[in-house]
Amino acid sequence: MSRSVSAFFAGLLFGIGLLVSQMTNPSKVIGFLDVTGQWDPSLALVMAGAVLIFGAAYRLSRRRSKPILADSFVEPTQREITGSLVLGSSLFGVGWGLSGFCPGPAITSSGFGDSRVWVFVAAMLAAMFIYHLRQPKPIDSMAGGPSTLS
Repeated sequence: MSRSVSAFFAGLLFGIGLLVSQMTNPSKVIGFLDVTGQWDPSLALVMAGAVLIFGAAYRLSRRRSKPILADSFVEPTQREITGSLVLGSSLFGVGWGLSGFCPGPAITSSGFGDSRVWVFVAAMLAAMFIYHLRQPKPIDSMAGGPSTLS
């Protein structure tokens, strides 16, 4: 139960942070990405603040022998750059640049009634479903167990 409560409050805090920083405003995001026009550097400060806070929290967490709500730390094992990684990253970047949304802010914004967000979320879910259908075998989760997608 405490893992679910912790996840809920982490997601709530993340969503509030997205709203306060205006990462849910596509024109703000596109203004940040428009480096040759009316560039808005304010989101760079948001990202820098997030990186600093994460860096400090990560260093503190590594002083522990194990996480508070798990049996052990789990880190990704794959370190190579694959075609799938490059393609997925490219699609993410193009989608972010064209729409002004990435998945977290889109989910946060979907409750505000903007149909553009709903189209983005529907396209994102469709792409996730197509990706899942193309997988030849279940993907192991980060925790090392069987995928919950299967």
